[in-house]
This record gives sequence, structure tokens and C-alpha cells, in this order.
Amino acid sequence: MEEFYRIRRLPPYVFEQVNRAKAAARNAGADIIDLGMGNPDLSAPPHVLEKLKETLGKPRTDRYSASKGIPGLRRAQAGYYERRFGVKLNPETQIIATLGSKEGFANMAQAITSPGDVVLVPNPSYPIHAFGFLMAGGVIRSVPAEPTPQLFAHLERAIIHSIPKPIAMVVCYPSNPTSYVASLDFYKDLVAFAKKHEVFILSDLAYAELYYNGEPPPSVLQVPGAIDIAVEFTSMSKTYSMAGWRMGFAVGNERLIAALTRVKSYLDYGAFTPVQVAAVAALNGPQDCIQEMRDTYHKRRDAMVEAFGRAGWDIPPPAASMFAWAPLPEKFRNISSMDFATLMVEKSGVAVSPGSGFGEHGEGFVRIAMVENEQRIRQAARNIRRFLEAGVETLHNVVPLANRR
Repeated sequence: MEEFYRIRRLPPYVFEQVNRAKAAARNAGADIIDLGMGNPDLSAPPHVLEKLKETLGKPRTDRYSASKGIPGLRRAQAGYYERRFGVKLNPETQIIATLGSKEGFANMAQAITSPGDVVLVPNPSYPIHAFGFLMAGGVIRSVPAEPTPQLFAHLERAIIHSIPKPIAMVVCYPSNPTSYVASLDFYKDLVAFAKKHEVFILSDLAYAELYYNGEPPPSVLQVPGAIDIAVEFTSMSKTYSMAGWRMGFAVGNERLIAALTRVKSYLDYGAFTPVQVAAVAALNGPQDCIQEMRDTYHKRRDAMVEAFGRAGWDIPPPAASMFAWAPLPEKFRNISSMDFATLMVEKSGVAVSPGSGFGEHGEGFVRIAMVENEQRIRQAARNIRRFLEAGVETLHNVVPLANRR
């Protein structure tokens, strides 16, 4: 039977092969150290949990909530942007709460995309950046992910040679999966470029608070005039370890926010009210929990780089995010990232994400999530050392990339 139209537009789920390998290993009793999915293992701040408990069961909190977010939550997000970035936002017209940044991004694509519209998307990049527009009937044109001056030459060519002209470009810094970080000067050039060519900027800033070089990543909205053409998506998933709470935001250009608000009004009634009230407590309450979270990931990063290096796998230390973007070890560079990730599970009990899952230019890399404690990271390194010492020559059922047709 023929697949439905939108399902046909989606490629096979690249991570499924690794998921099957993990399931098979666990069913056989193996202890899998899962560094694949970016699923925080830290707890939400105690004062946030207390506010959730306090709000549960109160009159009216079990009823439908507000699709765009309760007023106090939108005001709290405005306060965060003013404190963190010096950006003033109108909570009524320039902020909407979303069910995580992923849902907000996908529904923004639905709101602004006509069939055949072209969108510029970095490659490699987080899958929803491309697939949200594919599901909406759009067309993706890939551009490099690294925020360098050379990127603008690629963007220029993409705009000149795309028919119809692109309607928007996606940026994600700190980047998932590559951990690239953009400067404010880069954003200034990007805003000028977007205005010149009359394209929207959709910025994913989910990892704004996960940085390790002492300099907080900027927001594109800090650029004067960016509000005319940009919307930014943030999330409480990593900043406050509230991934399962599904709480995020889209902020910025009023026209784009209004379009997203209207689409969402037909699709959902917003997050559970106690979750929104607890999110207010997170944004308005003590922020030392963010530094504690950042310190934890920083220590994990250093432990991973040191332990994996001793195991024979040199990992470039990420400047930000909760991920390392690691080239395949020398002995394994003739096989695909998918085969490597599958073998890692089967032979070392360590799960990572194949780079090809983030676009074809992710081939040759894997993404490693720092979602286990330092002891488990060092255990993963010991397992990996034995795996790397064995080498690909001793492994069966692997066809080198050069021999594939």
C-alpha cells in the first residue's frame, strides 16, 4: 500500500539501526552506556519541583491552559531575555510558549511554508531544522554549518540559484550536533545579509547556557533591527534539566509569532498549567542552578576528552552544548558512521549517534552526548579502548565505504 504524502517526504529514520542494536544488547543483559540521545540525566532545580507540587490540584489548574502560554510565563521569558541579552520583548506580541523548541520549530514551518518554498538549512544540523519544512511541503537547500565568512558566499550562491527565492534561513549556535558557536559580529553580518535578500532568520538557541570558555553565546536578537526579520527558539530542557516537561519559547518578529500563535491555537491548549507555573519559578527564581549545571557538563567534557584520548580516540573539546562532534577514529574511517555506531554498541557497550543522522555532511563523525556521570564516561573509555585496539579488520559484516555501490 502506498505511503501517505508527508510520510513519503521523510527519509528512513537513521537512528533506528542503533536503537535496534541497543535493544538487542540490553535484552541480552548488556550494560549499555548510552551517550547517544541528548537526554539530560540531571534533576530539575528543587525550587521548581516544589512549585510544581504546590500548584498541583489547585482549583482550575486541571483545566485547559493557554495555547500561547500563561501571561506570567511570557513575562518571565521577557525578563530572561532582558537580563541575559539586553533585549526587550513585548510578552503579548513577541513571545509564545511552545511544547519544547522542537514543536515550536515544526509548527513555525507549518505556519510560514507554502508547497515548494525553499529554506536554507545548515548541514549537518538537528533533524527538525530540515524535516519540519519537508513535512510542511517545503524544499531544503543545504548550506555549511560553521559560522565563518565563507558561509556568506554559500548563502549568496544558494539564493541566486534557488527558484523560487528562499523564504528563510535556519541557524543554530551553539550548534547541535557540531557545537559551533557564533559571535555577535557574525550575527550582525547575518542580519544585514537577511535584510538585503528579504529572508527570515529562524534561530535555534536551545544551548545558550551551556558554554565552557567563559563567554556567553549571544542572541541574534541583540543585533539592532534583527526583530524585523528574526525569530528565536529557546528551551528549558537543557538550561534547567526539564527535558521531559516540554517547555520552550519562540520570541521575536511579531508577524512570525502571530502566525505561529494562530497555527498552535488550532492544535493544542498549551502545556499543563502547573508545568507553566513551575517554569515561571525557574525563570524568575535563583539562577545558581544554571552555573551548577554548566559546571557539571564542563567536568564531564574534560573527563571525556582526557579518558577517550588515553583510549586512543582524540575528541576535539566542544566550546559549548552538551555534545562532542567527534571524527571517527583513524582505524575506522573507511566505514560509515552508522556502521561504526552500531559496532560500538555491539562490541563496546557504548552508544553514540551516527553523524549521517544529521545530514550527509555529518558522515565521518559521531555525536557524543555528555549525559552520563564522570565515572560512567571513564568506564565508556575503557570499553572503547578494547574496541579500538581490536580494529575493524577483526570485525565481521562491515563493508568499507570505498567498496559500496
